[in-house]
Amino acid sequence: MNRLVLPFVRETIAFLLLALFFYLFLFVDFHELSFDVPSGILMVNTMFLSILLEAIPFILLGVFVSALIQTFVSEDFIKRVLPKNAVFALLPAALLGAVFPICECAIVPIVRRLIKKGMPLHLGVVFLVGAPILNPVVFASTYYAFGSNLEIVYTRMGLAFVLSIVVGFIIYLIFKNKGQLKVSKETFAGEIVVKEEGSRKQSKFKATLFHASDEFFEMGKFLIFGAFIASLFQTFLDRSFLTEIGMSEWLSPAIMMGFGYILSLCSEADAFVAASFGGTFSTGSLVAFLVYGPMLDLKNTIMLFAFFRAKFVAVFMVVVTIVVYLSIIVCQQLFL
Repeated sequence: MNRLVLPFVRETIAFLLLALFFYLFLFVDFHELSFDVPSGILMVNTMFLSILLEAIPFILLGVFVSALIQTFVSEDFIKRVLPKNAVFALLPAALLGAVFPICECAIVPIVRRLIKKGMPLHLGVVFLVGAPILNPVVFASTYYAFGSNLEIVYTRMGLAFVLSIVVGFIIYLIFKNKGQLKVSKETFAGEIVVKEEGSRKQSKFKATLFHASDEFFEMGKFLIFGAFIASLFQTFLDRSFLTEIGMSEWLSPAIMMGFGYILSLCSEADAFVAASFGGTFSTGSLVAFLVYGPMLDLKNTIMLFAFFRAKFVAVFMVVVTIVVYLSIIVCQQLFL
């Protein structure tokens, strides 16, 4: 019984603290208080809330899609629709990413649920890195932000499609689809509750809500921590240093990849930030920012470490970083 009560108490306390934070931000004027709050702290607060408010709708979308998968999609169905050959299945997995309007804020719970349902690890990785860029909402926002430079738009989409397959193939060669998910006590207890309630003929609607709420609170604490760390970097990072090396053919893509990782922008809004650097950074470095950031950023790194084994996450980060950087260098030499 304590195994079920303690997680509920912790989540309730976390929710109350978050509610208090929002109340202080929205209704308390810090300038009227007797002490002066440093401008840097206020900027961290503003950045933190902007990242959080931007990400929460997509987290909600992700956990509901994850809950729907848990409730309505069976392991047998996934095994039926996916090609048996591990290599041939890479292409359908990449095409699947173009269907769902999911950004990187919401992709982790969906991929974790698909893997739990029987999707091979390397196909989950293809979906993890491809879906946040290939979906139609991201294409539309990138087209709108770079309407005068369609080369960036099509290069972003083309690279995302090809690299998602390449990354998935490399992960398959390294891990051979061995299980890399963590299984926490809370998750195991939650699955027991689901089975018990299912034995009472629980409706699918209630089951979906149960899974969604459980996963939202589980994901939310890592989102909050990641958003806070990202807000610190956004506030105190010296951007003048970046502009000094922005046109370097070799350094600027790496710098913009790091910038995309730290800023942790939603993939449906990052194109507008990238467009603001158009006069400072090369075309290749802008594409690096637009491709690498949605595949790997500070927020989803923390989520990945929370729900996948550390060795897998470390290898995944190294593979994505090397593959994206080398592809940008090649593209710069050929046509960018």
